Amino acid sequence: MDVSDQIERFRDFLNTHYSQLLHKAVQSGKFSLVLDFSLLAQHDVDLAESVLQDPFDVLRSAELALDQFDFPSKSTVQRIRFKNLPDLQKVKIGEIRSSHLGFFLAIEGIVRQASDVRPQVTNAKFECIGCGNTLSILQVEQKFKEPSRCTCGWQGKFRLLSKDLIDVQHLKIEEPPDSLEGGEQPKRISVLLKEDLVEPRMEKRTVPGSRILVSGFVREVAIPLKTGAQSVRFDLLLEANNIETVEEDFYDIELTDEDKEKIQLFSQDKQAFEKLSRSIAPSIWGHEKIKEALVLQLFSGYRKVRGDNTVTRGDIHILLVGDPGAGKSQILQFISKVAPKARFVSGKGSSGAGLTATVVKDEFLRGWALEAGALALANKGIAVVDELDKMTPEDRDALHEALEQQTITISKANVQATLSAQTTLLAAANPKLGRFDPYSPLAGQIDLPSTLINRFDLIFPIRDIPSTEHDTKIALHVLEEAHKPETYSGDVSEHFLKKYIAYAKQTIKPTLTKSAVNEIKDFYVSLRNSSQNEEGGIKAIPISARQLEGLIRLAEASAKIRLDTKVNKDDARRAIELLRYCLMQVGFDPETGQIDMDRMSTGIGASARGRIMTLRDVIHSFDVKGMKNIPLDELYAEAALKNIDQHKVDEALEQLNRAGEVFYPKRGFVSLVK
Repeated sequence: MDVSDQIERFRDFLNTHYSQLLHKAVQSGKFSLVLDFSLLAQHDVDLAESVLQDPFDVLRSAELALDQFDFPSKSTVQRIRFKNLPDLQKVKIGEIRSSHLGFFLAIEGIVRQASDVRPQVTNAKFECIGCGNTLSILQVEQKFKEPSRCTCGWQGKFRLLSKDLIDVQHLKIEEPPDSLEGGEQPKRISVLLKEDLVEPRMEKRTVPGSRILVSGFVREVAIPLKTGAQSVRFDLLLEANNIETVEEDFYDIELTDEDKEKIQLFSQDKQAFEKLSRSIAPSIWGHEKIKEALVLQLFSGYRKVRGDNTVTRGDIHILLVGDPGAGKSQILQFISKVAPKARFVSGKGSSGAGLTATVVKDEFLRGWALEAGALALANKGIAVVDELDKMTPEDRDALHEALEQQTITISKANVQATLSAQTTLLAAANPKLGRFDPYSPLAGQIDLPSTLINRFDLIFPIRDIPSTEHDTKIALHVLEEAHKPETYSGDVSEHFLKKYIAYAKQTIKPTLTKSAVNEIKDFYVSLRNSSQNEEGGIKAIPISARQLEGLIRLAEASAKIRLDTKVNKDDARRAIELLRYCLMQVGFDPETGQIDMDRMSTGIGASARGRIMTLRDVIHSFDVKGMKNIPLDELYAEAALKNIDQHKVDEALEQLNRAGEVFYPKRGFVSLVK
């Protein structure tokens, strides 16, 4: 098929199927027209085949066909782009070989790096100093090319008159994790975007973390050696013709009218919440409260921007702590599959840079480029972190800003950037000694700083306690599922659950009613002031303002499940019940019989802190009397008068010793550090 024939066929195709769209594109000043490849294949099979076999030349013919249309005004439409390539053209990054060079392919991947948009010369005009002739040189290589001689014989310097510039951007895309097998490492390929593919509207689709489908043709790029010569090996470059976003987060899922009808019908079911919670990891028996919390986490609260531009997050963070083999990791895996945009990482195999972001050297356009980590990649999705306690303290510190401010600030090399990390975190951790101790404070059992523990809205302990009735149910559940896998399936399919959550997130923005406000306020005030037992002037703090915000988020998520824009009293009670359950499990102080926040986050309850202060005063009183080395027997006797037994004195002294306030000069004596 010669060029004139290709032009004529494209003109006929555009006239038949895209006449109206072409006129609209011209009127709106668009630079390119996107064609459906399946429509072209139906119209002209030979032409469609030639597009796949020789895209560079055939697309040029299509663009020449555009010039033959008569428009009332000058047309800005200069490029033809294709979507809906056949499945045969969809190739994995790791499967690209030299036989694919020059063919039109569709490649799916996750953007890992994105360079800045920079101008590139495509054509340069030079003037010959000898005769004044104008020479035009196409710039197709990386090195800027100048004319070597003129027709008049001149071989000296030429004066540059003008150059044509286009905007270009360089991406690095990586194979999505769901397409990998076994220990296969995800492969990467460079992508070159030009012209309107890098305009601000399109650039938002290609931020690090986005999942995209790139249509284009693969070509080889020469690798220069250090000596200046050219290597016999070549690198691969995908020159993009079109970019489509793959369904990535709940806000991107498109819903049909039929889907919306089913969703509205399901929302009217009185048992909707129970059905959804039963559909969370149905293969794991029990953990009803945890599954209820995970449903609320998937729906999440409503992100608010205040009048003073402060932001209150809507994402609900949950931490599961407990015994091994209780099904924590299975629950985490299920959630990472249900959410369309999720990143699963394990504590030991991730670093601070892998969680947040890092700066790497960009070899293609030179300079530095930003490479996003798991929390930035899961923006508007869910980050699932298993074995949180196994991470190093330096790597865990990277989570603090991302959890509360929901941003990641990077200042490395010449890159200063703030990435958005509107990410929900679901984490799991094991106790230090392998099993959960219900009588010891949570903070003392897991190796996590109190500032990080405090950022979780809900903390669930998972205990594996032998019980005949409980163990029988688990054994039957596991064995029956192994015998008949279909026995335990959720009331709601994963596919419908995704669409239901997407609809709620896209359309419902709940607000609190007066009854819900009063319910939450009464609970907060009564719990804050319920502690009457004061020891050493210290009063237990059962709940803080951060938990109050968590209650609002949980109540809003409950309203979203009903597709209601009003948070009612029942939603508030559901949120209160979940929070009270968590506080009783991990924040209950058996000494005072009350909930104590400090016991949960720092490991030292108000009663223990009161004893420490009392004992410190006793030691100071001995020091004032001139006793530098205080006998422990006398200290025990003095503490007994203040109703502190010997065991509690030893615990308090251990805390003071760790804090560097006291030391043991010799056996049976204690001294104050001055």
